[in-house]
Amino acid sequence: MTSSQAQPSDKTPSMPVDDVLIVAGRRYRSRLLTGTGKYRDLDETRRATEAAGAEIVTVAIRRTNIGQNADEPSLLEALPPEKYTILPNTAGCYSARDAVRTCRLARELLDGHSLVKLEVLGDEKTLFPDIPETLTAAEQLIAEGFEVMVYTNDDPIIARRFADLGCVAVMPLAAPIGSGLGIQNRYNILTIVEEASVPVLVDAGVGTASDAAIAMELGCDGVLMNTAIAGARDPVLMAAAMNKAVKAGREAYLAGRIPRKRFASASSPVDGTFF
Repeated sequence: MTSSQAQPSDKTPSMPVDDVLIVAGRRYRSRLLTGTGKYRDLDETRRATEAAGAEIVTVAIRRTNIGQNADEPSLLEALPPEKYTILPNTAGCYSARDAVRTCRLARELLDGHSLVKLEVLGDEKTLFPDIPETLTAAEQLIAEGFEVMVYTNDDPIIARRFADLGCVAVMPLAAPIGSGLGIQNRYNILTIVEEASVPVLVDAGVGTASDAAIAMELGCDGVLMNTAIAGARDPVLMAAAMNKAVKAGREAYLAGRIPRKRFASASSPVDGTFF
């Protein structure tokens, strides 16, 4: 090999420094958001969150102590707000009224915190969103100064309506909450991404690392998960796997995959060979 020939690089390509997730004007290096429920204890919650590399963590205000019960351990001791963006969610709410009340409580407990994850459920069996009630809650919360990240179904028209309403992110389900079925509706998710004017984060349905990678390869801005990590045999190890998968999926999306073809295309073409 002559000096004019290309030398192999010993540097691994890295993500562009400006490739960050921006939600409500805040910049995050991690595109993996994690929940805080279903763990054995607060120590496991902390270790899994650290392994995931998450910077935004969701908290079910109705189920988690963040100071409202002074005699019980607080989640904020394990995941301090100085280190993490605490994202209160309205899990367990089945009406706009309850969801709005829950967000107001979260703002009081977190000293004026305005970023919330809104979910208004339709029934206990499927945990699908009740879209009319969610729209009503979103409109009222935005009017009260909340920055709303909204859990919704995989309907691109509804996703657009939430964005037009003023939600700071739309979070379509990929499959039912906690099902672990993976990305069942990739073409709907892709359409939402293509038409999005705000960040799109897959919320619900992820079961393993490959599911997270697929979501990111579709162009989603991030993934939120809880059960897939907390319900794993080794939650901390699964959190680390999800961390890598989200990064790999994002890199693949930015790199641009080859088009799908019906027939083979030789890696070493014969055109232009010497013999």
